[in-house]
Order: sequence, then C-alpha cells, then structure tokens
Amino acid sequence: MRPEVVLAADLGGTSLKYAIADATGAFVGPGADGAGACPTGRERGTEAVVETLLAVLESLRDRATAAGRVPVAVGVAVPGLVDEEAGIARHSVNLGWRDLPLRDRIEERLGLPVALANDVRAGGLAEAELAGLDDVLFVPVGTGIAAAQVRNGRVEAGAHGAAGELGHVLVRSGGRLCACGRRGCLEAEAAAAAIEARYAEVLAAPEPGSPLSGRPAADGAPVGGGAVGGVPVGGAPVGGAAVNGAPVRGAAGALGRPVVTAAEIARRAAAGEPRAVAVWQRAVEALADGLSIASAVLDPDVIVIGGGLAQAGRTLFVPLEAALAERATFLPRPRILPAALGDRAGCAGATLLARAASTHPTSTRTPGSR
Repeated sequence: MRPEVVLAADLGGTSLKYAIADATGAFVGPGADGAGACPTGRERGTEAVVETLLAVLESLRDRATAAGRVPVAVGVAVPGLVDEEAGIARHSVNLGWRDLPLRDRIEERLGLPVALANDVRAGGLAEAELAGLDDVLFVPVGTGIAAAQVRNGRVEAGAHGAAGELGHVLVRSGGRLCACGRRGCLEAEAAAAAIEARYAEVLAAPEPGSPLSGRPAADGAPVGGGAVGGVPVGGAPVGGAAVNGAPVRGAAGALGRPVVTAAEIARRAAAGEPRAVAVWQRAVEALADGLSIASAVLDPDVIVIGGGLAQAGRTLFVPLEAALAERATFLPRPRILPAALGDRAGCAGATLLARAASTHPTSTRTPGSR
C-alpha cells in the first residue's frame, strides 16, 4: 500500500513556503531539508500570487505521486482575514486581495480536499502543539505583525475571523503611515519593512536632521513624516509607497538606494553601528508597547515570538525583555520565548490543517478554532 501524504503551503507577504508531509507530520520533500520556498510574485498582482500558489501545489502533487506516495489533502495558510468555514480569503493588506474564493480555486485545480486558514493561527497551533503549551500567544514579526491566541488546544478566530490583528494596534500616535491607511500601527513601526524604510531615511538624512534626533530636518521637514532630499519618505505607506507613479519599497526605493534588509540592520546593530542601533531599538520599543497591550488584554502564560525578525536571536530578545520589564505593572508578566519552528511554523500548521481535512473533508475550519 502506497503511503499517504499531505501538501502544505504557507503564503506570506513576499515568500511562499511549501512541503510534502507524511502521516506523522514530518516534511519529506521537496528539498533536501524537506521543504522549499519561492517568491510570491505579489509585485505582479493578486492573480499572479494565486497562480504561483496553484503551480507550486500542482508540482508538489505530481512530485509526490511520482515518488510512489498518495496525496490525500492540501493545507494552505494565508495572511489576513480568512473565513475558514467558507474557504474565502476575505482581505489581506500585504497581498491586496478581497473575498477571494481560494479554497475552491485550489480544489478545482488539484482535485483534493483543501483546508484554508489564517497563517498566524495555523502557526500558533503548530507551535503550541510542538512545545506542549496550554496557553500561548504566538506573535510572528516579519513582513507584517499579527498574533494567535491558543488555549488548551483551541485557537481563537473571533466572530469575524479577525482575531489577532495585533499589527494594526495603535502604538505611535501620528506615526508612520501603515498600508491599512492609519498612522502609527505596530506593523508600520516595528515590522521588517518599517525597519528597512527608517534605516534608509537615517542613512540619507544629513545631521542634525536625522529622523531619530527629534529635531526638524535641515530643510524644515517634520521628523518621520516629511522629505529627504525633496522626496517624501515618512508619509508613504511602509512597503507600498510610490514616487511619480512608480512603486517603490519604502524610503530606500524612493531615494534610489538598494534596500538594506532588516536582517542586515540587526547584524549592524549587534556590531554596534550607531544608526542601526537607534533604528533597531526604536522598533523594539514599539514592539514592546504592542506586546504590553496584548498581554494586558489576553493574559497569556507564554508569548512566542516568531517570524523573520526572531532570527536575530539575542539582538532582538535581550532589548525586548528589557523594554517589557520597563513597562511592567502589577499584572503578571508572560514568559517570552523564541518560536521553535522558526519560519516553518506556517507550513507545520498547514500540515495540521491538511491532516484534519483528509480525515474530515467537509470540515475545513482550523483544528480547535472557535
């Protein structure tokens, strides 16, 4: 009898991660380490993202079949608001879609039962299961910022599938413009694109007009919301600005400079480069404010930090712990832990979804969600 497998995909803002998983949940392909990744193609629009996802899943199905395995279901984790019962991706700021019947599109293409869920809730469920945690708030910090609350094996989806949009909690009144249209959202202040944009501004700004100095720039532009060299930077939505009609990536694109990644900025901060230290600490302070709000409202036992920024290790966790300690009140403080699954959390969660779909194909809601 040929072994059964499931196909898993985690669709992020910029990267699509995918894997074939066996009955135990272990990744068995396609790469040497059991998984793969590729760009989403979001710069080409929503349909290009969907087509990339469909093509990858088709390739996984064909690869599994050729290896003598039987694909029985698909699990897909996506960002933003998701109606898991209906299989509809309601809204994603980072991918630009609304009311997309994604589950139906995948089922029609692959001929397999499909489970669709929010990526953060799927990842949180996987992290909680792996670590045996009963009460956890999972917070991935990468292209965006969100959260998933898992208690006793159940993940909170909310009445409208919108629970956990921590990235759109206000942490800086009048701060940077977020892709959602508001200013000062946590995501606009502490996500990777925000760090990259602010660092580009600092590199371009002449002293004493550094956006971090708290003083107006030399040309009189307001700090964090004016212009550098006559080009608007602070007022453009992080990760989605445009100059003269051409899309750019934050301030770096507007200034014609190559983007210095958040990972590189973290390395420079760890090495003591003053501008990187200042930019990094500013993001950490904003993240600490957001986590303090979440902790006060939800009272989690453990906060698990994942996503790309968590890969910075002590460069993130040491100042974050210190910032949270400064904000401590009479309320109990949750433990802060790095995600055990790293950037595989979404794919691991998608595997759980697919396994549930293969057993109960008519029920595609995130296992344990409510």
